[in-house]
Order: sequence, then structure tokens, then C-alpha cells
Amino acid sequence: MLPTIDWQDDTIVMVDQRKLPGQEIYVRCRSAQEVAKAIRTMVIRGAPAIGVASAMGIALGMRRSTAKGTKQYAVEFQRICDLMAATRPTAVNLFWAIDRMKRAFAEGAQAGQSTEELTARLGREARAIHDEDVASCRAMGGFGATLVPDGARVLTHCNAGALATAGYGSALGVIRAAVEQGKRIAVFADETRPFLQGARLTAWELVRDGIDTTVITESMAGPLMRAGEIDLVVVGADRIAANGDTANKIGTYTVAVLAREHKIPFYVVAPLSTLDLATPDGEHIPIEERDRREISHLGASQLTPVGARIRNPAFDITPHRYIAGIITERGIFRAPFADSLKQAFDASAAPAR
Repeated sequence: MLPTIDWQDDTIVMVDQRKLPGQEIYVRCRSAQEVAKAIRTMVIRGAPAIGVASAMGIALGMRRSTAKGTKQYAVEFQRICDLMAATRPTAVNLFWAIDRMKRAFAEGAQAGQSTEELTARLGREARAIHDEDVASCRAMGGFGATLVPDGARVLTHCNAGALATAGYGSALGVIRAAVEQGKRIAVFADETRPFLQGARLTAWELVRDGIDTTVITESMAGPLMRAGEIDLVVVGADRIAANGDTANKIGTYTVAVLAREHKIPFYVVAPLSTLDLATPDGEHIPIEERDRREISHLGASQLTPVGARIRNPAFDITPHRYIAGIITERGIFRAPFADSLKQAFDASAAPAR
């Protein structure tokens, strides 16, 4: 798999997902500000990948710090953390990664480490977050593949693949793992308007892997389900509340309702960093409203008439009652999610099946 994001010398390198599939271009970020802009403008996207990018951006920013003394260094660290936190509000992995970097900083400061030692510590923490994300994706894939029968026709929405993580993918990790086990899998990739992550990114990834892939528009999912052409749905997530309500790319809720109507299992795949037990339910998840131009224009071409009002919420909430299971690196968790998701953080417990 191609690296979604990597650290090369004093530069954070990431594939520009806005240019795919037509061009495979890599953006080189040399400052925390450039990393923040890349997150905000969706050069890099996907909740786990955003978390990794923010951690690397913080570490890079402090590596380039010219602060004199530990007090000034601490002020600059907080400023960069705030910069990252302001990029995108819905993906909880962003804030999880920032908090983890803050803990690493606090532990080093309490130990009396110098600014040079703190910089090295932050770099190690960012790399650990990256490596752990890849490992968690492979673990999720292994658990999720047990739910995918041989010959399954799987519907996805948005892109929850290698491009949305540090590598391998969450929802697409399940598909990859099933294929690696020798199962014959066919994928229907929702186009995912307005940013076309399914048509541009999911299809691009799967075709590169030689996996049977068909792109459909959102309006085709229902008729295909009714015709018996979909066996299960797997999607990623940007935030999962304590009761199992899930925020994912706009249109996911519609797919979940259709799946319930047609008695098709609907699974959410996400790492523990996406679980937000401090948020009680979906009503309390902030929904990012993005630039109207993503709706009104396709490239330089204007699609909507001047004067038309436009809404562009980037995410919607799927109520937990539509979800058959939530697949994490600690196993497959099922309703009642308010109870089972708490167990996901119990490292001493056996993985859930």
C-alpha cells in the first residue's frame, strides 16, 4: 500500500487526495501551519489520518521551534496544538491525537527534560501514533473479515481505506483482509457526493489492489439492495458516541436506513481513537459545515444558479439502532453499545467476537 503520510527528514509528506485519481501528487509540509492547512483543505482526510497528521504537525512545529527557554517553548507548543484543533471539528481522532501529544509533553516536562529532549519525545510519540494506527487497521481487518462470507457483495460509502488512515484502512481493511484470506469479494463503492471520495479514492485504491469494484451513485444503493445485489455494508466513522451513534460522511445515514429496510447488516469499522465515550449520543456530535463551493461548483464549472442557497454539512449521524456491530482493534462490539463499548478499552479483557 502507498504511504498516506510519512515523515522524511524535516518534512511531512502526504499524497494530495484532492488530485486523485487523475494525478498522484505528493505535498511536502515544512511547518505546522502547512500541515494544518493540508488537513483543513482535505489534502489529507479520514479521521485516523487526520489524527496522525496533527500529531506529526505538532512534532514538526516543535522541531522547528526557535523558542528560548522552557516557558516560551511551552507557550509555542500550546499555540500549535490550538492551531491543529481548529482545523476540523467532527473527527474526534484529531483531538485524541492532540491530547496524546499533550500528555507526552507534560510527562517530559515533569521529568525536567530540556527543550531538545522534549522535541525528541514528541517526535517519537507522533511516529508511535502512526505505527499504531497501521497495526490497529490490520487487527480490525482480521476481526471484520470473519463477518464477510465468500462471494459477498459489499457496499461502502465514502473512503475508509489506506488513504483515510496511516495505511491498510478501516472499512477497506476488512475487505482487504477477506480477500487475503482467499475470499471472492465484489465491492460497490458509493460515489459519495459532493467530494466524490468513493468514486475517486475508494475505487482507485481497490482497483490498484485488483479487487472487483463497481462505482454507483447514492441513488442506486436502494434499488440494488431491493434487487438482492448487496449482502452487507461496511463504513468507517469520524466519531462514535458512547451509545453507539456514529458520525460519518454525509449520506451514511441514508445507507443505514436502506440497509435496515432490506435486512442487510450494516457494520461500522473504526479504531478505539474514534470512540468518544465523553459524548453521550449523536445529538452532541458537532457537524462540520463546509464551503458552499463544494456543492455549487465542479472544478471551475458552476453547477447551481446564482442566488440559490446551499447547505453543505460534511457528516451525518447514524443512530445506533441501525448498526449491527462496531468493529475495532479490540474486536466486534454489539448492542447495547452503551455497555459493550466501555469494554473496548479494557486491555485485560479477551477480544470481543
